[in-house]
Amino acid sequence: MPDRVTRRALAFFFLVALALGVAPRLAHAQAARADSLFTVAKYLDYETVSDPRISPDGSRIVYTRRWVDKVKDQWKSSLWIMDADGARNRFLVEGASATWSLDGKRIAYLAEGQPKGSQVWVKYVDLEGATQVTRVEQSPGDLRWSPDGRTLGFSGFVPAKDSAAWKIDLPAPPEGATWTKTPQVVRQLHYRADRRGMLEPGYTHLFLVDADGGTARDITPGDWSVGSRFDQLPGGVSWDWLPGGKAVVVEGLKLANADTIYRDAYLYRVDLESGQVTNLTPERGSWTGPVVSPDGRWIAYSGYPYSRMSYRAADLYVMGVDGQGARKLTAGLDRDPDNPIWATDGRGVYFTVGSEGTGNIYFAPLDGGARAVTMGQHALALSSLSHTGLAVGTRSAPKEPPDVVRLSLRDAAHPVTLTHVNADLLEHMRLGDVDSLWYTSSGGAKIEAWLVKPPAFDASRKYPMIMEIHGGPHAMYGVAFNPMFQNFAASGFVVLYVNPRGSTGYGTAFGNAIERDYPGVDYNDLMAGVDAAIARGYVDPQNMFVSGCSGGGVLSSWVIGHTDRFKAAAVRCPVIDWLSFAGETDIPFFTYNFFDKPFWEDPQPWLKHSSLMYVGNVKTPTLLMTGVLDMRTPMPQTEEYFAALRVRGVPTTLLRFEGEYHGTGSRPSNWMRTQLYMMDWFRRWGSFEPRRTAGRE
Repeated sequence: MPDRVTRRALAFFFLVALALGVAPRLAHAQAARADSLFTVAKYLDYETVSDPRISPDGSRIVYTRRWVDKVKDQWKSSLWIMDADGARNRFLVEGASATWSLDGKRIAYLAEGQPKGSQVWVKYVDLEGATQVTRVEQSPGDLRWSPDGRTLGFSGFVPAKDSAAWKIDLPAPPEGATWTKTPQVVRQLHYRADRRGMLEPGYTHLFLVDADGGTARDITPGDWSVGSRFDQLPGGVSWDWLPGGKAVVVEGLKLANADTIYRDAYLYRVDLESGQVTNLTPERGSWTGPVVSPDGRWIAYSGYPYSRMSYRAADLYVMGVDGQGARKLTAGLDRDPDNPIWATDGRGVYFTVGSEGTGNIYFAPLDGGARAVTMGQHALALSSLSHTGLAVGTRSAPKEPPDVVRLSLRDAAHPVTLTHVNADLLEHMRLGDVDSLWYTSSGGAKIEAWLVKPPAFDASRKYPMIMEIHGGPHAMYGVAFNPMFQNFAASGFVVLYVNPRGSTGYGTAFGNAIERDYPGVDYNDLMAGVDAAIARGYVDPQNMFVSGCSGGGVLSSWVIGHTDRFKAAAVRCPVIDWLSFAGETDIPFFTYNFFDKPFWEDPQPWLKHSSLMYVGNVKTPTLLMTGVLDMRTPMPQTEEYFAALRVRGVPTTLLRFEGEYHGTGSRPSNWMRTQLYMMDWFRRWGSFEPRRTAGRE
């Protein structure tokens, strides 16, 4: 990369070199340097792995591998299989989300099929070919085999019934007329966004289908949704078979009364013959993730009693399969337990914990008390466990993209990496070092952040810095490999990313510090992070930039309304006006108690925390980016801010990303565009020497 010369000087140098006959050699050297950096073009060769599943006998592992289809501009998935020691790693079939039958002879998985979209397939792993099991209109998810292997359960979306239509006495159209389509009638707040970005009313239900194929049967009919999220789509519903296979336990959603924006989730027993639904967790709260013990006596699950907190760390619980004897297993942990998996002997539960930017595996015995099984500065996530006690999961680190790992949970052995799907891409690549940074913010709060440095870092230089803010706001940055940050670093930027108050992974009090005050102290934490980064001595305080999407869009727009220290901003998929957002977003009941009172009773807190109210302070050149199909932070939010900036005379540009829902990088080409537009904008308004951005090889 041309670090110390301007583009104009570089162009002149090429002309001179051409006259001297040395241009080919120089061009080769420049290409070689670019080839060693994580450019946006390299992103097209980047692969990911997910959802490894070990066979019941512990002999084989099947996992999902994703790569970029450069022609169709989309991510594609296939299933690969290998021996438990990583040998004979090979392609198995196109598809994703595999799950083993209990005898270990078959897998069920999701793949494209007829009549359209994703369908359930079954394959004997040692035989050629596969069988399409479903032919449903809506994409399925959350596959589970019945104990006898004869049936598969899955979740699926059910559109609202036509009975919701509004009957009016409309004159019949003339023969051959092409009148407009009847308007969609919306009377309830369970819905999803379809492929056109239109809201489709309906629910998520649980279905059963014969493992040899047949008609799927809805076993949770009615006007309610399984799952624990108001916008639940198939692919995120937790449920399990109860002993004997004649009933299931599933998480289910009820929207709370209109005095709160928060949702209640319960665990229900569904009898397959009678259809009777029984609430196993009658106490109001958020109860999710049921998993039945190997002996069929217990159900492990996570959650907490009803709370009006915007964030509360969940606990791991266990109760009898009849709902009796519920007790907490993780008292004092103050971290969210993820993906609970029973030990093979049924004496306790393993789960993944995200804490202070890391991911590690914990164990909670039935008599209570949780302990760490693994430790390390990595993002380690447990996926499945065999009858032999051998476990598989994924692991990532700052310079290591996710790969499949194997570990023995009985002796807490270190994870053994089984795949190296990006080895060819990273073999000769220089990546930026990632340094941890702890500092003190307002009120004495201890805040964690990280700095990504350019690959050819020179401590004697001053570098431009991008502060990228995470969304949520209840989410967590961490130590996992991040292609966005590595691409910024490859382009000569230092990258600062922070877990301000409101982030998960630091306990309930930390995560809930922004309740009814968002943005609030999180802004203080971000600014203190900038000061701490400058104190390292290699950040140019005259060339700093800020960006973020979703919750990061909220905060990046807030930042530029409260300080002029950034030379430019890239505000992506933001919320800038809580009042209008309440009627635009797909979050139901958002108008209720986001602050202490609904806005019609007291609009002041809603206005006080809206970035739009501070646009009169903005002087920072601002790039705005939002997907045209975004229903979470809809385009009108971005357009309001764009119009206000234009009226104010602040340099601004709005980019409307085609084919994108929430975020601007689900399509590979849009990910590259997002990176390059942002860096080009920053270079346009920064006062440092122009450099070629990574990606223009």
